Amino acid sequence: VSVLHGARTDLLDGVLGGTEETTTGVIRLRALEAEGRLAHPIVAVNDARTKRFFDNRYGTGQSTMDGIIRATNVLIAGLRVVVIGYGWCGKGVAMRAKGLGAQVIVCEIDPLRALEALMDGFEVMPGVQAARRGDVFVSVTGNRDAIDGPMFEAMKSGAIVCNAGHFDVEVNKADLDAITAERFETRPMVAGHRTADGREIFLLAEGRVVNLAAAEGHPAAVMDMSFANQALAAEYLVEHATELEPRVYGVPEPIDAEVARLKLASRGAEIDSLTDAQRHYLASWEQGT
Repeated sequence: VSVLHGARTDLLDGVLGGTEETTTGVIRLRALEAEGRLAHPIVAVNDARTKRFFDNRYGTGQSTMDGIIRATNVLIAGLRVVVIGYGWCGKGVAMRAKGLGAQVIVCEIDPLRALEALMDGFEVMPGVQAARRGDVFVSVTGNRDAIDGPMFEAMKSGAIVCNAGHFDVEVNKADLDAITAERFETRPMVAGHRTADGREIFLLAEGRVVNLAAAEGHPAAVMDMSFANQALAAEYLVEHATELEPRVYGVPEPIDAEVARLKLASRGAEIDSLTDAQRHYLASWEQGT
């Protein structure tokens, strides 16, 4: 999409629309829309409930812990795992770290998400304060410099740092290099940084997305819902191209619900339906309070 709106605008005439799978991709596309530069409709597949509730939460949670364990062979139980960012991906990482026996600390900039993390049973504190206590640090923000110089300065020796958000900018590697007196490799995906004061900080997968670089990404059994949304959203764009404006749309509710029904059926699960009396009760203003 960036290329189409930049170097290859000559190809835009043949484009009916597009779909976007990732959180950061949707952010970029909404920025393009806000500038009035989006040339065709986009369906934000990432925002579908059958995507973010499952792929982002359960997929990221499991595959991130898988990547950390594969890279380090560390025992998670009893460690303090610091999760920076408590969106759906961060929730999944915190949940799975807790399930492995970790004491989880959450760092957030959004007061609502921070409160949610607190009510979910996790400690909440600023990054530098968490850096003094943490053993494993996971950035899941979709932003740059979520783990930076002041945090590195505060970390204790043996700290493990990784990114499960996007690209390789969430961990500020330049800040880490600035305090590194000696770099050494302990395992294929683990770069040791020895500071001038003798501390050792271990960066996984060069700061790239750890569940992809050190593991195999999300299991197919959760990605199938995301890809089903992609396929059905593409079909929707083709069928409704003449009706849609050049802006970012959510996944239509019927598609979201159909993907959920298909997934339930694939797992052999069935659900109830409302009776006529229940439908009437819910639709009436004359009954109940």
